[in-house]
Amino acid sequence: MGSVNRASLDQKLALAKRCSHEGVMAGAKAAVVATVAAAVPTLASVRMLPWARTNLNPTAQALIISTAAGMAYFIVADNTTRHEYRISTIVSINLYL
Repeated sequence: MGSVNRASLDQKLALAKRCSHEGVMAGAKAAVVATVAAAVPTLASVRMLPWARTNLNPTAQALIISTAAGMAYFIVADNTTRHEYRISTIVSINLYL
């Protein structure tokens, strides 16, 4: 393999940090929205529907809400990180052309 200089590695590390930070922020925003979107119908159904009142204890309610938030976080964070990296790679390729 050819020699890789320190500036190139630092540049790649900075790019990875920026892309992952964007992904984390977008994932956190999506998790907040998903939490509210899952909590409102879950808590409303427990109050209004006799079946839900009987079968969904507080642990089940928390599991439903947290599962929706976790899924939203990981899906959005992953997609945003890959999108940011792809865009920055395309920009860096265009700079060399």
